[in-house]
Amino acid sequence: MTGAPEPRPGLRDVAAYVSPQLDVAARLNTNECPHPLPEAFSKELAEAVGQIPLNRYPDSQMLRLREELSTHTAHPVEGIWAANGSNELLTELLLAYGGPLRRAVTFEPTYMVHSRLCWLTQTDLVQLRLEPPFQIHARDFAGAVAMRPDVIFVCSPNNPTGNTQPLLAIEELAKSTHSAVIVDEAYIEFGGESAQPLLATYPNLVIVRTLSKAFALAGARVGYCLASPQVVEDLQRVRLPYHMSALTQAAGIAALHHVAEAADVIESIRVQRDRILAALQAMDGLTVFPSEANFVLFQTPADRPADRVWQGLLDRGVLVRDFTSVLPQALRVTAGAEHEVDLFLSALQEVLSE
Repeated sequence: MTGAPEPRPGLRDVAAYVSPQLDVAARLNTNECPHPLPEAFSKELAEAVGQIPLNRYPDSQMLRLREELSTHTAHPVEGIWAANGSNELLTELLLAYGGPLRRAVTFEPTYMVHSRLCWLTQTDLVQLRLEPPFQIHARDFAGAVAMRPDVIFVCSPNNPTGNTQPLLAIEELAKSTHSAVIVDEAYIEFGGESAQPLLATYPNLVIVRTLSKAFALAGARVGYCLASPQVVEDLQRVRLPYHMSALTQAAGIAALHHVAEAADVIESIRVQRDRILAALQAMDGLTVFPSEANFVLFQTPADRPADRVWQGLLDRGVLVRDFTSVLPQALRVTAGAEHEVDLFLSALQEVLSE
């Protein structure tokens, strides 16, 4: 009699990464774009898909997509790489520069997937804790460099706190070490200053972005990085064969033909984010963190436990993200469409008034 195969040590001690996708009136827990790109995008994508020879493998170099990204970012095509969402790019970067007997540093609280991918790739992890307002200062980057890491993660705007990191701190990290300094700019279109101008000076710097948020393409899974050509060559050594489908490449190309429409969507999201910030700051007892992203992190008062507030919102058709494992009493809400924000604010007011 045989049983199930034995997994690697510790695998079954780790829960699967799951973000709830419940059927509610306002799903504001995953930082998705609440608006699709316009009908012209859908039409262009449908025409492109109809012309794809799906019996053939896709372009393994993703050349057309990378050329479009080069035009969009004004970064040389040989310094651009793409993958199935930014998470796959982060995985490839850890496969290239992390791994067994190598070390990564994160500045916490930050994007939880960075830590998870270190575990997945068996990269040793050092988590340095930041205090509000969660910005990296001289003592923090000195502490990071002292760890002699092979990889340093910086998230700006940071998820879940929403703040940006000073370019000076990012530059000091890149200048003070030979580590791969990975700047996660998944939310850069919503606010903050990009580290892209530093790329020409620091070849150990890598900027990772996504089309999921600002380009309303979460369902297509398109991420990309801006880096030195040497980094791109290293990533090609660890990527899976034909890793990005022709369908995904077509979606990315079509989305980049509608930058102006995406800009309008981004502005509408900023308006709702700022509306949430102002409304929460006016509510008694809440601690609200400033945000340059498409979400807002806040802490509920001590007499209103965050788990009960979360459940009260859900009971009223609003799903937000529980971050109490990261910060006490913390919840994060995505800036959704206007009617979704209406529902969230009225529901929160009701829950807090109970």
